[in-house]
Amino acid sequence: MNSETIISLQSMPAASASYGRPPCRFVNREYFTVSYESDPNLIKEAVPEPLEPDGSNLVLYEWIKMPDSSGLGTYEESGIVIPCTFHGEACNFTAQMYLNNGPAILAGREIWGFPKKWGQPHLRVEDTETLTGTLIYNNILVAMGTMPFKYYTLDKKAVAKNLGKMQVNLKLIPDADGSPKIAQLVAYNLEDIQIKEAWSGPARLHLVPHVNAPVADLPVKACMGGTHIISDLTLPYGRVIHDYLSE
Repeated sequence: MNSETIISLQSMPAASASYGRPPCRFVNREYFTVSYESDPNLIKEAVPEPLEPDGSNLVLYEWIKMPDSSGLGTYEESGIVIPCTFHGEACNFTAQMYLNNGPAILAGREIWGFPKKWGQPHLRVEDTETLTGTLIYNNILVAMGTMPFKYYTLDKKAVAKNLGKMQVNLKLIPDADGSPKIAQLVAYNLEDIQIKEAWSGPARLHLVPHVNAPVADLPVKACMGGTHIISDLTLPYGRVIHDYLSE
């Protein structure tokens, strides 16, 4: 392989790329999100500067089911998102993510800086009436959320606008000698969003302390409610909005 060939490769290993090239199109992507109040001091500790918590003291716990993802395959995901601002612009900071798909973990970390780790999330309807999300890590239940199935309809335009809000990740990749090579805030906006179904309702969330899946480090003070959304959308490449190594 010459230099030109090497530079044109998508990803490691050279013999067989680990994931397809973005943009990635998601069909029938299903979200279950529980909004809850947590400790403002702990929220602030989890948010990297120059992002700032938006002052609501709210945290979003998500389950996402992706049955059809171009370049990535089929998988489920679960994790924590914190509403923030970046120089006054509203955004969401993804603090933790756990999923059961190798290509999505590799692409997510290498391209966008998603904080992805291997876990076993599941989103399903139990006994015909309860939308239920669970997260198993190291064979231990660390998160469970519930919501009545399809209680109240949501305005699809408002939901699409919210999904299109700027999302931000903290991307950290070391150099070969262990020193920091990449330390960035990477932003992206989902595109071509089509909301197929959108529902809201009361919700409950249970988080269990675990040292390697510390979702309970942002404890639940009160559940504000849940949303259930099914959509088609596109994940494009990201953009660097802050470079810590150039400071």
